[in-house]
Amino acid sequence: MFNLGLYLDFKNKFSDINKMTHAKWTSIGKIEILKSKSLQEITVDKIKIALTYKNENFAAVSGLCNHAGGPLGQGRLDGDYIVCPWHNWKFHSQTGQGEPGFEKDCVPRYNLKTEAGEVFIDLDSASPRGKLPHPKHTLAREVSKQTGPLRVVGISTTNMDEANPRTSTSDFLLEAALLHAKNNANTDTQLIRLSALQFKACEGYYSKSAKACTWPCSITQMDSKDEMDQVYEAIVHWADVIIIATPIRWGNASSLYYKMVERLNCVQNQITINNKELIKNKTVGMIITGGQDNIQSVAGQLLGFFSEIGCVFPPFPYIAHSRGWTSEDMEKNVSQVLHSKELKTAAEELVERALHTAQILRDQPDKKFESRAGRKAHELKE
Repeated sequence: MFNLGLYLDFKNKFSDINKMTHAKWTSIGKIEILKSKSLQEITVDKIKIALTYKNENFAAVSGLCNHAGGPLGQGRLDGDYIVCPWHNWKFHSQTGQGEPGFEKDCVPRYNLKTEAGEVFIDLDSASPRGKLPHPKHTLAREVSKQTGPLRVVGISTTNMDEANPRTSTSDFLLEAALLHAKNNANTDTQLIRLSALQFKACEGYYSKSAKACTWPCSITQMDSKDEMDQVYEAIVHWADVIIIATPIRWGNASSLYYKMVERLNCVQNQITINNKELIKNKTVGMIITGGQDNIQSVAGQLLGFFSEIGCVFPPFPYIAHSRGWTSEDMEKNVSQVLHSKELKTAAEELVERALHTAQILRDQPDKKFESRAGRKAHELKE
């Protein structure tokens, strides 16, 4: 009786023997030198190889990760698995298979032999690369032009104990702006308090490699509990108008503002690396308050960053309040803002200017600019 399983097993073994017999062996170096590192990247005929040495045995797999092409040979060993240095994907050092549950998401493996004190590789022996279909993150969808009422998102960057909130002057004016937009301008609004979100700080993937900084953010893709996705969704896909509110902290915007901006680096990098503009026809207004002064410096940072990711500003794009350098009586500062009709009116007029600008942008046809945006001076070579 014909046994298909035994036949296929014999066929595969015969194929391996045949490959070994007709292999084209290429020396990759001396045994004594290569075994000094447990994992290293080598290049053979322009092909990147991740070479491992463990338990007195060499093994070789492709040096390119399935995820984003990360350099596996520059990673680290975790038991028998090579961990990609970009985004921590794992592949078995001997078989090339993905970690348990993802075995078929594999990288090619290569035959090796040692002879006369050298290690040889057969590039023709490469097993197939296998890529499992991974569903796209919801943020990866195409950015489409909005219809219906204009949408305003307010982002509060004030650090706050959510269980025991205090009065924040920037929060107060932001809420006044959003309430005015909702009740008087036929708009949809939402408020995002960064202090209420659990999100990680940027881990500097761009410093590993330009391509390691992905959209959506690598952290968001890998950590389902990372709530920075709410900010990405609002800024990239949902809002027409973005109102940023920040206190002044030692002459700067709040630490939460900078934490958010660092994570928005992936939006700017899409322009630099892929000529992909995620933000189009969106206006930004700013509310800046503090007990001490440095308003124009804080505003300059906000204006510089949001202009670089593609945002547009209405006339007079920020409102601000400060009691000045010599004022330490913050309780009076809070009282002054809460009872100031002028500041409340200023917040309402700010959102009106931003909405007016957003409507002009929405009404005009999309235009594709051929010039390369931002700081790009030299095209990234593949």
